[in-house]
Amino acid sequence: MKQRDIFIAFFRSGMLGFGGGPSAIPLVHREVVVTYKWMSDEEFSDVLALANALPGPINTKMAGYVGWRVGGFAGMLNALFATSVPTVILMILFLSLLTAHKDKPWVSGMSSAVLPVAGVMMGILTWDFIVKSRKSLGWMGTVLILAVSVIIMELLGIHPAILIAALLATALLSGSKGRKKRQEKGVQA
Repeated sequence: MKQRDIFIAFFRSGMLGFGGGPSAIPLVHREVVVTYKWMSDEEFSDVLALANALPGPINTKMAGYVGWRVGGFAGMLNALFATSVPTVILMILFLSLLTAHKDKPWVSGMSSAVLPVAGVMMGILTWDFIVKSRKSLGWMGTVLILAVSVIIMELLGIHPAILIAALLATALLSGSKGRKKRQEKGVQA
């Protein structure tokens, strides 16, 4: 049953994520967090940050990790198969169709519509993460991290993977300091 659910979740997100990995992220989020509840929003955002920092297609990295976490090695292979193989088959079919009709205006119109749709989907996911981060950081902390991140990436030209790694390291270090303080308070009480 679990392997079937893994296949269905990543098959749907892979097939409906037209426009590449970024457009599939909200779909993977819906399957993993909302539909099957394999992860919380915080865990998903951590996986997304790590997947963004690593090289390669994001959809397959996320599918591999979630599949492994939910169903072990077989789950990982299942999720990777469900994400990759149907997409390859559809790409071959669609490219054959587009090549046959490449001079038609509806083909260029369809191609032009992909970028705005992917942008809106990423914007919705980003806003969702901003709203949810307010619970743990507050609005001031969220806006501060967002502003500093934009400045670091756009004005200083630092790669997003370096920023993500620095934020993860900061979160890990501050989390371990908070645990030590709580443990010390528990020993004193």
